[in-house]
Amino acid sequence: MAQTLSGTLVESLRTRIVNGDIAPGEKLPSEPRLAIEHQVSRTVVREAIARLNLEGLVHTRRGSGSYALTPPADDADGAPPLARSLTDRLALVEYRLALESEAAALAATRRTTAQLAALADRLDDLASSDGHPATAMQHDFAFHRLVAEAAGNRFLLEALDRLGPQMIAMPRGRLDRPEAEAHDDGRFTAVVQEHRAVLAALESKDPLAAAAAMRVHLAGSRRRLLAESGADNTR
Repeated sequence: MAQTLSGTLVESLRTRIVNGDIAPGEKLPSEPRLAIEHQVSRTVVREAIARLNLEGLVHTRRGSGSYALTPPADDADGAPPLARSLTDRLALVEYRLALESEAAALAATRRTTAQLAALADRLDDLASSDGHPATAMQHDFAFHRLVAEAAGNRFLLEALDRLGPQMIAMPRGRLDRPEAEAHDDGRFTAVVQEHRAVLAALESKDPLAAAAAMRVHLAGSRRRLLAESGADNTR
């Protein structure tokens, strides 16, 4: 099965990154090379790289390739562990609800014109990334980080930086699908629309609306996470 092959490749690459065989900042072997080395299809390679992006172990640059990141440690200097289980990811969304709603409210009153333009550009990038979940995750995280930056509070920004792209609630089950099956089923459109609502509130300098829009978005993330993980306990 493609998923099993993908999982095996993920484990192999994860081990090489964590052990330092592929150093932070080092470019991973190309898709064709990995496919030949592991005797899998390039689709399987793309699925594996997408999962490593989700775990925060790899960063993919469009047109350049994928690069190893510094592996996060579970208990080194208080660094946050990877949220691997559904329970962890739901708890992470709860944390983000408290953190990012306030960040959005502050950003509504403190954002600059340049920051609004940057947010709009990143939202356009997100909207055009349907069918490419790892890329969408990077643009999604960048949008949220820009909101925290616009809030003008370094502690809020540092909190998001510590979490990194892993904070984006994107179930692995969706990443395990081939790209041809990963296109918008209505959920991706909802995600983009929710981000647009946050941006509109920031443009209007309305802190209450900005906080509400962020809460609606993150509540939607929680519902989608539960639905795509096969849990039926949405409220």
